[in-house]
Amino acid sequence: MTTTVDAYLASWNATGDARTQLIAQHFAPGVTYTDPMAEVAGHDGLDALIGAVQEQFPGFVFSPVGEADAHHRQLRFNWGLGPAGEEPVVVGFDVVVVDEDGRIRDVRGFLDKVPA
Repeated sequence: MTTTVDAYLASWNATGDARTQLIAQHFAPGVTYTDPMAEVAGHDGLDALIGAVQEQFPGFVFSPVGEADAHHRQLRFNWGLGPAGEEPVVVGFDVVVVDEDGRIRDVRGFLDKVPA
């Protein structure tokens, strides 16, 4: 399941066509994403959300924090968002459910640390 986390975070860090390709490869077409600040569905919705987050936090990157915990077709993991190589400004965790093909079909996000 670490490859799922790696692909997920790579999608959140990618831009332009690279991001679109990663989303198409690793997320089911009907993917749903919900966190305290957003609720989107489908590849286009997710792509637009990621773009908006990148605009809000220019130059920041998502990175894994700790180890992922998985069972059946679901996993949870912590992540940080901040300048590369520095302490994350935002910290949260996501619960991801994958489909039978291993593509992400549902994401539930939670925020643990958010800047004022």
